[in-house]
This record gives sequence, structure tokens and C-alpha cells, in this order.
Amino acid sequence: MARQQPPPWVHAAFLLFFLSLGGAIEIPMDLTQPPTITKQSVKDHIVDPRDNILIECEAKGNPAPSFHWTRNSRFFNIAKDPRVSMRRRSGTLVIDFRSGGRPEEYEGEYQCFARNKFGTALSNRIRLQVSKSPLWPKENLDPVVVQEGAPLTLQCNPPPGLPSPVIFWMSSSMEPITQDKRVSQGHNGDLYFSNVMLQDMQTDYSCNARFHFTHTIQQKNPFTLKVLTNHPYNDSSLRNHPDMYSARGVAERTPSFMYPQGTSSSQMVLRGMDLLLECIASGVPTPDIAWYKKGGDLPSDKAKFENFNKALRITNVSEEDSGEYFCLASNKMGSIRHTISVRVKAAPYWLDEPKNLILAPGEDGRLVCRANGNPKPTVQWMVNGEPLQSAPPNPNREVAGDTIIFRDTQISSRAVYQCNTSNEHGYLLANAFVSVLDVPPRMLSPRNQFIRVILYNRTRLDCPFFGSPIPTLRWFKNGQGSNLDGGNYHVYENGSLEIKMIRKEDQGIYTCVATNILGKAENQVRLEVKDPTRIYRMPEDQVAKRGTTVQLECRVKHDPSLKLTVSWLKDDEPLYIGNRMKKEDDSLTIFGVAERDQGSYTCVASTELDQDLAKAYLTVLGRPDRPRDLELTDLAERSVRLTWIPGDDNNSPITDYVIQFEEDQFQPGVWHDHSKFPGSVNSAILQLSPYVNYQFRVIAVNEVGSSHPSLPSERYRTSGAPPESNPSDVKGEGTRKNNMEITWTPMNATSAFGPNLRYIVKWRRRETRETWNNVTVWGSRYVVGQTPVYVPYEIRVQAENDFGKAPEPDTVIGYSGEDLPSAPRRFRVRQPNLETINLEWDHPEHPNGILIGYTLKYVAFNGTKVGKQMVENFSPNQTKFSMQRADPVSRYRFTLSARTQVGSGEAVTEESPAPPNEAYTNNQADIATQGWFIGLMCAIALLVLILLIVCFIKRSRGGKYPVREKKDVPLGPEDPKEEDGSFDYSDEDNKPLQGSQTSLDGTIKQQESDDSLVDYGEGGEGQFNEDGSFIGQYTVKKDKEETEGNESSEATSPVNAIYSLA
Repeated sequence: MARQQPPPWVHAAFLLFFLSLGGAIEIPMDLTQPPTITKQSVKDHIVDPRDNILIECEAKGNPAPSFHWTRNSRFFNIAKDPRVSMRRRSGTLVIDFRSGGRPEEYEGEYQCFARNKFGTALSNRIRLQVSKSPLWPKENLDPVVVQEGAPLTLQCNPPPGLPSPVIFWMSSSMEPITQDKRVSQGHNGDLYFSNVMLQDMQTDYSCNARFHFTHTIQQKNPFTLKVLTNHPYNDSSLRNHPDMYSARGVAERTPSFMYPQGTSSSQMVLRGMDLLLECIASGVPTPDIAWYKKGGDLPSDKAKFENFNKALRITNVSEEDSGEYFCLASNKMGSIRHTISVRVKAAPYWLDEPKNLILAPGEDGRLVCRANGNPKPTVQWMVNGEPLQSAPPNPNREVAGDTIIFRDTQISSRAVYQCNTSNEHGYLLANAFVSVLDVPPRMLSPRNQFIRVILYNRTRLDCPFFGSPIPTLRWFKNGQGSNLDGGNYHVYENGSLEIKMIRKEDQGIYTCVATNILGKAENQVRLEVKDPTRIYRMPEDQVAKRGTTVQLECRVKHDPSLKLTVSWLKDDEPLYIGNRMKKEDDSLTIFGVAERDQGSYTCVASTELDQDLAKAYLTVLGRPDRPRDLELTDLAERSVRLTWIPGDDNNSPITDYVIQFEEDQFQPGVWHDHSKFPGSVNSAILQLSPYVNYQFRVIAVNEVGSSHPSLPSERYRTSGAPPESNPSDVKGEGTRKNNMEITWTPMNATSAFGPNLRYIVKWRRRETRETWNNVTVWGSRYVVGQTPVYVPYEIRVQAENDFGKAPEPDTVIGYSGEDLPSAPRRFRVRQPNLETINLEWDHPEHPNGILIGYTLKYVAFNGTKVGKQMVENFSPNQTKFSMQRADPVSRYRFTLSARTQVGSGEAVTEESPAPPNEAYTNNQADIATQGWFIGLMCAIALLVLILLIVCFIKRSRGGKYPVREKKDVPLGPEDPKEEDGSFDYSDEDNKPLQGSQTSLDGTIKQQESDDSLVDYGEGGEGQFNEDGSFIGQYTVKKDKEETEGNESSEATSPVNAIYSLA
């Protein structure tokens, strides 16, 4: 973002102001005055012979002037030549060739004279020349024979044309001749070879001249070269070799100058022209040229180097550029220098050009004609086109060198004076008239002007006037009597009033009054002050990536009484608002920024009185330009140096260079990445493979993206060798159950190392110690047939070319084809509870390949009803599966199979256990026949029998069963159970004990104690059994409801069941 300082509206007004002040006083055209030349042709007037000739001369005066011409200083009688005419009210000559004639007949020096009764004005001497484009003389050119490494100059010598033609060299087939520091064209048009190489014979060389006016190109007969060499083969691999010359048997030489010759020369240049210095040197290797100025530096602002540093151009030469310059030509064999002495001369140039002189009768005045040049120009005065010495004497006129002094001028002194100043390099001619008038003051501008100006601006109020004698002018504001001059005001000689800085209080009516001895005249200007237009929010410099959106702000404050217009410039040219741009009152938006959008954007806020500008620079980050001028050097068997010139990074630094290669044997036209290098380098050593015909290109990379690839380099072929590696990714896999396909990734061009690349394929069964089978293959696969199913093989693949074999390859294990697997082993279905079913299985005994998983299919069924089949796939390592039952009634049928790549193998089928109600029924029907149940019942019967025997023995030993023998703690007297000294061993409250178990029908069974008599002490009404023995003697009576409770709890007791069977 930038704003011009001072503001642009100040610049514009200031410049316009001083241009106006610089103009000469003009006599109104309604007053008599001598002639003044207003338009004329250039001094050196070159015309196209195919067109009519036009020589311009126009003038003004009162009365209107008449015209006549001289040709070669003699009167040119237009009336006598029918081809020549003069335009009406003009002195312009027209020479018409439509009816024939040769334009060359009218060449010469012409001068126009414009005359009225008050004097004669002269034009410059106009040298008319007809453009020429002569034909090239036909000539037969013998072949130019030259030794390789020698210097050579092919001369052009174009025919002399007017103006001089533009020279360029091409082949006879119109192909441009490639130029570099070794081969280049000199300023004189000759083609210089610093040293000739064998490759220069590949074309011929023709000099061409293009003529400006005729727009024609003429071609010289071509030169052909015959280069004598010690190395007759043009081997491209040697072209950029670091020792290219010695490799080709060319002797290296120190530099010498081909142009200019010798050690010194001199050159003259005219002031204001361009100085062109040139040094062309021969030598092996090709010399480099450097330029210096003795005793100082080259003018950096005007000096530039051309033609591969062989030329130095200094523009707009001045006297300070004279001196000694020298060029230094150097190579590794030595250096030489040439000194050029530069002298700056000058055609005449004005220091003080004479201006028209307007006097009143009796006034004094002077005409001054002062010029400079090198050599010093002479001054010659003329009056009305005649030398002043031959004019009638005038006592009121005195000539003093470059000045004419007039005293007490009278009407008779009116005339036009010419000042001609000249030296050997040119001339200047100026007309200035002396006009003697008696005119009262008069205003030349419209009356009562209205002017609007901008606050704080520098402003000028013009009041053009005329009078003779020259009137004096004074300014007044709002009718006040004081003259405005001094302070913030300044009055110039031409009458303009400058207000250095406008303030609000400067608004008002200004009156200018012109006065001389013959009277006075006045005019008024009304001044209105407006607020300035200012951009208060300016666009800012931005950096954007290509494709993004950018918005440039421009918010403006202005005087509301003025109409505001906001426009945009790009690179100081009006911006075309296309469909990718949107212009609003306060901003400019660019959508999808592209590289072409980069540049400076200027917001121009303008009214009819002023404008403000603000500039911002948009930098677009784009992909880099492609690298160029690839060159191969340091050529070796397995490496080469690649050098390139980076392209423009388009404002985003280059981060990497990607080098790619292409070879023309295996994959012609296909580019492969070779290597990557940092963006800071432009040269790299590349490692190469044997027997590859390389071609390289370079891609530049920055943050935005990659450049287009460079143009490819020349090719370079490396020599062959046996392969150093074997193919990768060797595999052996069966495509059928009785074969094995051996495959590998074929080797590319950079690993083949030689011609006729092939592969030796070997295989044998693993761990059999059998001999190796082998076959030679040119492709990338081989199929071994008649193999057993899925057995391991040892495999080797070795590369071989015409130079030999690669090292012994690694052994890879492959397998023959797979088959369907056998069924999974030990498939088990378990049901731990009513809701879950668990499945388990083992891997198949014969996988016949690599298991890739298991497939489980299952379906629910209930009697004749069958549900939807479901499918589950498992990984090869999974051997368990759990599922939730959908309902407690249905059963499930499961089918499980293993899978290989061939498909699913033999399946195994199992069903889930029956639901609980069905299981209970079956158990009731089958339990009496189960061995485990019969054994259990026998054990229980034996246990009961033992208990009964123990009870009988205890009873036979004495009366009641003493409770205290069984208890360690004495009973208290309050214990109701101690009344008869006995204790009741039945359940105290007939409650289920802890640890009770669930029977098959889901009821709760009491847990009995081994030493309790409850099983045979709790019968109906204390009876032990139906036979009446051992009835209630050792039991305590219980309540009826308790006894009933015990009976219900003992109904399903296995003990009671046994007693019921007894």
C-alpha cells in the first residue's frame, strides 16, 4: 500500500501551473503580427518510394502568410512541376507519383518561407531522402574450410540501405542460428565464432537484411562450413565434457580479439545518443568478457550489457561519460584486454532560445540567442530570411554577438529574426519576431469566471490579458482596495495569481485589473472552496496463492457536492473488469487469482476537481517456471553432472528440483523419477546404471506446485555390465490344485545393465533334497504343473544378460495349489443356561491350503416348524462362538465348514440340547434306567441302614437318649425342653435349611443332617413306620400345623421315598 507524496492532485495542479507560466506571450490573432512557423517536417526526412512525398510546413500570422520553398538553396518553382502542389492555406508540399515519375529525382534539401508584410519566417533545412532497399549482389560462395578450434568470421556486408537494415542470421531453411558466448553476431552484422566445433557443420549460414520502409527481407547466399578435425565423429557425449576440447584433440589457446583488433581503439559519440562498445574475442576454451572504466565505475543507471557480455551500452550519453573503458577477455589459459578511448561531442543545444519580442513605440528590448556544443557553435543572425549584414541598416538596432539590442523602437522595426547556431555536428534554427504595437489593455479570457478549488491545494487564478505597452496587473479580493501580493499570494509576470495553500477563508470574488498608459481592463473570478477527496482506507499489499480470492479495499471521503468516481488501474493502465472481478463502491474483489493478476493495483478516487490515488501490490504465488538450458558435463561410466538454469519462482521460493529420466529401450517415452535435490542448487551429479541411453529433464517445485518439465537434455548412453541384483517380489502360488505359478516383478531399464535380459527360474520341493528344476524365461511368470496339493517349494529367480549373471538369488518358499479343506474336528454344542448356546470346534485335520475362515450356518426349529437360516463367517483363528436363544422352546441345528481360497470344504452338523420342559419329561421317563441313579439309590439305602443300626444299639444300652451327653453346655432350668431330661432332634421350625438345593422339578429340597433323627422321628403322629415299631418314643410332640408342614416338605425327600419302598 502506498500513497504518492505529495498527493497527486497537488502534482497535477503544480505541473499545469508551471507549464502555463512557461509559455510565451501570444498576440491575439485579430491583431496584426508577423508569421510564426507552427509545424514542419523533421530535418532528416526519409520517405517510402511507394507513397506520395509530403513535406510539411504550416504557419500563422495576420495577415495570413504566403509560402514559397527553396530546394538546395535555390528557389523551387512549384508551378512548373505538375507533380508538385501546395495544400490550401498551408505551405505543405505534396509530390504525387500516381502518374509516374521517380521519387529519387526529388531528393535534396528543402526550406519553407512563410511571409506577410511584417516579416518572413523560415523552417529548418529539411533533407529529403528516399528509402532504399537494394538487392543483394548474387555471388557463389565456396565452402569455408576451417580447422576445429580456430576462430572464424562470416562477413555479412549488406547492401547500403536507407535507413540501415536490421541484420540477422538464419539457415537457408529459415531456422534461426543459435547464438551463445561462443557464436554471436556483432554490431556490424558479421557472425563471429570464438572457436569452431565440428557440430557447426550441421547447418549453413545465411545473412538476412530486413528493410524498414519496404518491409522486405533479403537473404544472402548461404555459407557452408567444412571443419577439419582430429576426431571425425560428432559424439554427443563429448559436447559438454569439461575437457571437451582436449577430448576432441583441439589445442587450448589464450584469448585474442577478433573485434576490435589490437590493444586499443577510440570512439566518438554525440551527447544524448547511445554509446555502444563491443569486444569479441577468440580462444579455447571460449573466453569470458568483463567491462571496466578507468578511474571510476560504470554508470549503473545507464549501462547495460548485451550480446553475452560482449557489448556495453550506455544510454543518453553526457560529457561525464567520456574517458577510457576497457574490456577483459579471459579463459583458463590467460587473459587479454582492449582499451577504448571514448570522446563525447555535442551538436548545438539551447541555453537561451530567442523568444518573440512585443514592444510599444519608443520602447527598448533585446533578442538573445545562446547555445552550447562541442565544438563551440557559431551564431549567425538573419532578418526575414536574409543575413543581417545584407539587410538595410537600422539605427535603432545593435548586434552584440549572441544578442540584438533594440532602442527607441518604431513601427518600422517590425520583422522576423532568425538565429542559426551550428557546428560540425549539426545546427539549430530559431525564429523570433519583433512586433511594435499601440494597444490598450484587453482581457483574453471569458468574463466573470466561476472556479471551484480544493481545500489545501495550490491554486492558480489566470487572467490572460494583452496590451502594448505590456500592462501591469493587480489583484483584489471582494472589492477590497489592497493589492494581493505576498504571503499566501504571488502574482506572476503573465498576470496569474497563485494561492499557495487554499483555506476556507480564501473563498470569494477576485478581481484582476490590467493597466497601461492607454487604459485599463478588468475581469472577475469567483472562487469556491471544496473539501478534498481522500482515500481513508487504502488497499494493502497482499500475497495470494493461485486460485484464491483477494479483496482490495478502497474507502473514500469526498465533498458531497461533487460527484465521486472510483476506478482501478493495473500496472498504471485502466483495469478491465472481467467476469472474475467484482467492483464495488469501496472494494475490488478478484476471484480465482491467476498469475496474470499479479501487479500493482491503483484505486483512483476522482471528482471533477481532484483525485486521490492509493496503490497496493498483489503478489501471486504461482508454480515456478520450467528450468531451461540443461547441460551434461563430467561424463563418466556411472555418473554425469547435470546443470540447468532455474526458471522464475513466481514469488514462491523453489524448494526442490525433481530430476527425471527416460530411456528408449524398455519404456520409451515414459519418464521416471531419478532423484531430488534442494531448490538452492542448479547442478547435480547423477549416479547412473549400466547400459541405459539416458535423457534427463528437471521439474521445479515450490509450495504452490510443480513446474512444467524442462525440455529434455541430450542423450547419454552408459556401457553394459552383468546385473547386480535379481528381480524382486518373487512368489509361488497355485492357481489350480495341481500347479504352482512362479511370478516376480521384472527388472527395469536401470537394473538390466545389459541387452537380452532374461531370468533363470529354479524350484524344488522343500526338505526333499531333490535336484533343482530350472528353466530360462524372458517374461515375468512361469507355471509348474503336476504338483501335489498345497506342498511347499523352494524357489529361486536369477537375472542374466549378455554380459553375465547376477549374484545368486535368495530362496523363496512358495506353495502349490490349494484344495477344499476337511471338516472341522470335535464340533461341540453346549447350553450352560436357558438363554445361551456355546459352540466350540477344532481346526480341520487336513486344511489343504491356507485357511481363510469358517462359515457357520444355523436354523431354529420347533417340531415341524423351521426358521430362517442365518450365516456367520469367522476368522481362521476363531474356534468359539456364543449366541443368545431367541426363545426358550426352539432348538437349533448348526452346520460348520472351513474355507480356503478354493472354497468351503466338508461340513459338520450338530443340534442344540432340548428345551427344559422336554428335558424334564425325558428325565422322568429315563432316570430309573440310568446307572448313576441306581448306584446313588443303593448308597443312600446303605447309609440309612447304618444309621438305623446305630440308633438301635444306642437305645438298647439304656432308656432314653441322654441329651446332655450330646451337649457341652448345660440347659437352664427355664428351658422347656429339659423337663424329662431328653432333647428333640427334629427341625425346630420346619424351615428350609441353608444350602438347600434345587431338584429336577425346580422345588426346594431340605438339606438333611447326617446325625439327626428327623428322617425317622417325624412320621405321622410320632410313629416310626407302618409296622408300629419305635413309635414316637424319642420325639417331642409338635403342633399339628408344624407336623403338616413337615409332611409337605418331606413328600419328595429321597429318604422318605426309600422308606415308602421298604
